Amino acid sequence: MRHTLAVLVLNKPGVLARIAGLLSRRVFNIESIAAGYTEEPDITRITIVVQGDDRILDQVIKQLSKLIDVIKIHRLQDEEVIERELALIKVKACPNRRSDIVDIVSIFRANIVDVNRETMVIELTGDERKINALCAVLEDHGIVEMVRTGKIALWRNPNASKNIDQ
Repeated sequence: MRHTLAVLVLNKPGVLARIAGLLSRRVFNIESIAAGYTEEPDITRITIVVQGDDRILDQVIKQLSKLIDVIKIHRLQDEEVIERELALIKVKACPNRRSDIVDIVSIFRANIVDVNRETMVIELTGDERKINALCAVLEDHGIVEMVRTGKIALWRNPNASKNIDQ
């Protein structure tokens, strides 16, 4: 089972490395980890997706709670959150197939962000399924290279995560 955690931490050097190190030392499988600034400059939000059952999730939360720089941890349920990933996908784009790629990009509401003689780079923001679906369609054209961010997620609740007790 996959679990998404929103971890609010103090914005200090090495916090992300300490969190990733702690989880890897305990042999927890991190599927994705993404960190970024929040509306408060001294707080960073780290979104972590871990694989495992409820027992493993409880252990991850307990271990993270022991770190001094961790302010709050929220488990985000799928129905409660808005989730997104960003992908940049470089595909082979010979001149006679470019219009096909442009049509595909349009259908997925993606953007072409770079074009040269041999390739095109496509940017897509969406959930994991949408990005996987675009990749499956683009495989016929030849994916040269691809990079994806980790999942980021925001609670649908009108309050800020830091103000909600869970």
